[in-house]
Amino acid sequence: MFIESVELKNYRNYEDLSLNFTSDKVLLIGKNAQGKTNLLESLYYTSSLHSNRAKSDSELILWGKDFTRIKTVINKNDLEKELEIIINPPKRKELKVNGVKKNKSSEFCTNLSIVSFSVNDLLLLRGVPDDRRDWLDMAISQIYPAYSDRVLKYNKIRIQKNNYLKEIKGNIHADTSLLDVFNTQLSVCGSNIILLRLKFLKEMQKKAMEKHLQIAQEEILTTSYNSTICGDIDFSGEQNFTAEDIVQQFENKLSEKKLEEIIRGQSIAGPHRDDVSFFINGIEAKKFASQGQQRTIVLSFKLAELELIKEKIQDTPVLLLDDVLAELDKIRQNYLLNAIGPNTQTIITSVDTLHFDKEYLKDVEIFKISEGKLVL
Repeated sequence: MFIESVELKNYRNYEDLSLNFTSDKVLLIGKNAQGKTNLLESLYYTSSLHSNRAKSDSELILWGKDFTRIKTVINKNDLEKELEIIINPPKRKELKVNGVKKNKSSEFCTNLSIVSFSVNDLLLLRGVPDDRRDWLDMAISQIYPAYSDRVLKYNKIRIQKNNYLKEIKGNIHADTSLLDVFNTQLSVCGSNIILLRLKFLKEMQKKAMEKHLQIAQEEILTTSYNSTICGDIDFSGEQNFTAEDIVQQFENKLSEKKLEEIIRGQSIAGPHRDDVSFFINGIEAKKFASQGQQRTIVLSFKLAELELIKEKIQDTPVLLLDDVLAELDKIRQNYLLNAIGPNTQTIITSVDTLHFDKEYLKDVEIFKISEGKLVL
């Protein structure tokens, strides 16, 4: 998979930008706050229709403008595709593939696969559960495109349930027949989300553990899925949950929490409340690992994510590295750059070229960005 070009119109601080890529290794350099991260964000948005930096799509539009357009040309399996996104609130955003409109986001997002690694990802362990759920959901969506639709459906039902719970908050004698309907729907939809998360994390842990050992010898990396439905699940054994098992546990848990949810007026159990924990030699990394150990864990998982997606889609995702080299020591910098396969298009942002040795820079395509413009 290869991104050949990107055009931005009224995107963030870019009024008009056009870039053509000819190399597997691309370096975007420039001072901070010039737009390097915005450019990577536009590429990631094209692959997922999601931004971790914006609460709404309208934030992506250049101040004072009415719309933004992202047009990306990619080469996938020797076929060229033009992907176009037009955001023009309050209208629904337009999605086009080779000029043909796509109504479903899942149809659009199957075209470009990207693994993004940013400074914010280095805070994954120390961040809030929302951060880890977002990472998990976005990574799974790259492999199972229908997963994002399941999450959207689950959240839609959950919001309806929450609205109803607010109406009957504190009324323990209220008619709960509608609440029972919501709970049944959430149990079916939510169990599929949990099942795919478990499947993904089990495969990821194996790969991440191997990569982690290459950097931090004798330190065994493991994970646990902290489910509000099924309890804490590690991946050391041979637990094989079925969708039916999880549905039953889901129904039982929501029945058990029914009175508490009515009193509190909110949904308190389900995949929207779940989390992931990371361990080094059985000790929880969030609480006890050093900053270097935490960064090694995230680095290992990002490289494992790249490898797993490559296996599943039979193609190599594009890798975006947003200023992470400046935050890694020399050992981890070298490991990251050496671990990237020769056929992986890698687009890196950096203030300068000081973090790269001369050998790496030999065949790198370098663009300088300043104030939302390409410096020629």
